Amino acid sequence: MRTTWLKRAAGAVVLGVLIAGLAWFAWPRPIPVDIAIATWGPMEVTVDDEAKTRVRHVYTVAAPVAGKILRISRPGGHDEASSHVGDQVTAGETIVAVMQPMPPSFLDVRSREELKAAATAAEAAVKLAEAEVRRVEAALGFARDDLKRAESLARTDTISVKALEKARLDVDINEAALASAKAQLDVKRSEQAVAAARLIDPASVSAPTNPGCCIEIRSPVTGRVLKIIQDSEAPVLAGTPLIEIGDPLDLEVVAELLSTDAVRIKPGAAVIIDGWGGAPIKGRVTRVDPAGFLKVSALGIEEQRVRTIIDFVDPPAIWSRLGHEFRVIVHVTVWSADDVLTVPVSALFRKGEDWAVFAVREGRARTTVVKIGQRNNRVAEVLSGLSPGDAVVLHPSDRISDGVAIMERERK
Repeated sequence: MRTTWLKRAAGAVVLGVLIAGLAWFAWPRPIPVDIAIATWGPMEVTVDDEAKTRVRHVYTVAAPVAGKILRISRPGGHDEASSHVGDQVTAGETIVAVMQPMPPSFLDVRSREELKAAATAAEAAVKLAEAEVRRVEAALGFARDDLKRAESLARTDTISVKALEKARLDVDINEAALASAKAQLDVKRSEQAVAAARLIDPASVSAPTNPGCCIEIRSPVTGRVLKIIQDSEAPVLAGTPLIEIGDPLDLEVVAELLSTDAVRIKPGAAVIIDGWGGAPIKGRVTRVDPAGFLKVSALGIEEQRVRTIIDFVDPPAIWSRLGHEFRVIVHVTVWSADDVLTVPVSALFRKGEDWAVFAVREGRARTTVVKIGQRNNRVAEVLSGLSPGDAVVLHPSDRISDGVAIMERERK
């Protein structure tokens, strides 16, 4: 009898232990979560985007006339007419490019035959003019001899005065005719030279060796060579851009911001410039363009962008390693306050039309509706619903609901 009772008692104990174990495993445990505290402190809202630096005043040197530009950047060249990107130039002194006359163009078969015929005609015209000169010279010689005879006869009153004057007139007329014939001969010889010049083949023309034949283009400003547009030797037209010059220390930042962000920015707004490989730089907005433009993003989305110009506030010693068209990241301040109540934006979620958080109350998550003011990508301004020091759940998952037991996750 006693043995039976002991067996029953042992079975009851085992059954109780099993039931207690099952109850312990089935009992809901607190869910580990990350927790943050609502605190007072400074806050600012910024517009963040990529931008690039640029020299404020870039001078583009262009070809003043049509001609052949010599190679601007020559390997191993250290003469005064050789330039490289980054070279220092002085206004009115440094030669940045040299131009030579344009070589003659090639002639097609018909044009060449036409010019040969024109040259032959010019040669015949020269011979005709030479013959005319010889004819007039002969007539002038005869007129002078006739004048000498008339003067001899006039001394003995053998001929009349009128005959003497007629002999003198013939000499003057023939002298004028000779001068005219010689001038006509010079004209025909010049026309012959023009016709012969038109037949010059470009292959037979060598590079000019006379320094006076070329045009030396000097730098209009003092600065550095930013870009060589026409590097190789080539024929160019008047006005062709050749080289860009500017002062790398006269930099500004150009940001192409979305028009919806640009309307929130005012001239004079503070800017932090980073993402360029160095320490953050302070800047200031100087101008927001009044007109936008269409830009297609890398995803193929059409966006209206507005150029915003930013000046550096920090001294050049901090950002002197930046150059023309370097990539940077700008953070333009559009709102700031020194003392506001904030919570991380990762704690916020939507509850209908309102914002809400899971506040931590006595170890449980309690849904709390809050009113949000300004917000940036890290924290949000809390206008009502929370007090300083209140704990909220960060990144609430679908396991978190109102009244669920929670515990702070251990931080490693």
